[in-house]
Amino acid sequence: MQKSPNHAAIAKNIRNILALIGENDKREGLKATPARYATAMEFLTAGYRKEVDKIVGKALFSAPSNDLVIVRDIELFSLCEHHLLPFYGKAHVAYIPNGKIIGLSKIPRIVDVYARRLQVQERLTDQIAKELIRILKPSGMAVIIEAFHLCMMMRGVEKQNSYTITSSLHGDFRDDPLTRNELLQLLGALGTSRRS
Repeated sequence: MQKSPNHAAIAKNIRNILALIGENDKREGLKATPARYATAMEFLTAGYRKEVDKIVGKALFSAPSNDLVIVRDIELFSLCEHHLLPFYGKAHVAYIPNGKIIGLSKIPRIVDVYARRLQVQERLTDQIAKELIRILKPSGMAVIIEAFHLCMMMRGVEKQNSYTITSSLHGDFRDDPLTRNELLQLLGALGTSRRS
């Protein structure tokens, strides 16, 4: 990954933070930490520098099908915008085509565009759904995310086994109970993101 123009500035600020918490940034274990952190942060926030339309490219196809499409258990990693601590889990994305389908590998890539930003899970779920609606104009769109939040697990309430489920349902998934029930039956019981 190519370093951004801000790499040195990020590293310098991390060096200052290390000093402010009482660490010696000159000791062996920390000498390269500011540069490593800058590289990691650039990777973890790469979604700001990606464009969905370029990712999708020519992977949109005409299709007469209006059968349900589900890509489930898409692993995701993001950073909580409140504490800059990770949250991680799985996204389940479903849509009902309305004349167009998308290459299946593009769906996880779109998830990553929005996950690789400072986020809250609620907004992340909605952003993925709305972006796919913009691209596909489907009859129905559903995004469900299950995630563990280290800001709840490592600090604050310190609840290691709690996880959060969010959903963004549109079109037939929101308006038609039979279609929504079909989706939920196909997904089965949630909880697939449980740590192994």
